[in-house]
Amino acid sequence: MLKYILNRFVSMFITIFLVITITFVLMHAIPGGPFTGEKKLPPATEQALREKYKLDDPLIKQYTDYLLSVAKGDLGPSFKLKGQSVNDIISRSFPASAQLGGVAIILILAIGIPIGVIAALKQGTWIDSAVMLFAVLGVTIPSFVVATVMIYVFSVRLNILPSARWGTIQHMIMPTIALSAYSLAFIARLTRSTMLEVISQDYIRTARAKGLSEGVVIFKHALKNALIPIITYVGPLVATLLTGSFVIEKIFAIPGLGRFFVESITNRDYTVIMGVTIFYAVFLVGMMFIVDILYGLVDPRIKLDE
Repeated sequence: MLKYILNRFVSMFITIFLVITITFVLMHAIPGGPFTGEKKLPPATEQALREKYKLDDPLIKQYTDYLLSVAKGDLGPSFKLKGQSVNDIISRSFPASAQLGGVAIILILAIGIPIGVIAALKQGTWIDSAVMLFAVLGVTIPSFVVATVMIYVFSVRLNILPSARWGTIQHMIMPTIALSAYSLAFIARLTRSTMLEVISQDYIRTARAKGLSEGVVIFKHALKNALIPIITYVGPLVATLLTGSFVIEKIFAIPGLGRFFVESITNRDYTVIMGVTIFYAVFLVGMMFIVDILYGLVDPRIKLDE
């Protein structure tokens, strides 16, 4: 176990290092600069800004300085938001994204897995058909379409839910549903397919032949083995949802991390782009590490050291 954890930490470090390097190179390869815009700055002002942020230093020096800064936990200053650092932006906007993503994850797991199991157990019935119809619609309709339709129906026509902003339970309802619709449908379909595969195995038939109750067979034996592909999908999903949905946060004017990321791209705020990307990468590799640990807990046949 210790050897596995050490190997994973080394691979995580290498992954994050590559993300930092590739992101840094791409940001400096893009034509223009952080102070390039429709309204051109006076040359003296632009030169003063470049000197302030050390943008005229050799690229290799900028890269090493940035690596040292990131190693200390400092993601640098924002080029566009005066007096604010990338750390300040993330610490201020991440809670809203995490709250929205956390509620969406709970909704996805609480509804997606049960209806997938029910559909598998009721294969060929109208319940199975209804779940599959929902799954097909959920994975084919983009989240921004779901969000737009909900705003039109519940805010414009019925006027029962707020169309934007953040802060109350009413503000959370539509963004959460729009954010979770695709993944909920996908989880339901994935659960159904894996459950159908598992309940057709010989050991399930043996368990039933021994006289075990249907509940024990399904929840103790079948569902536990069916969870492995679901865990594989949920790991990156958690990292994606908790660190902000760019589209949903923009549509509903939620002051989350995704919204700041979109605005940083528009404003060419390179340090914010790089900082949010690194933050997401750290979150993602951390979740993948947790997924690997969960594999061993769900299925003891999986040995982590192998």
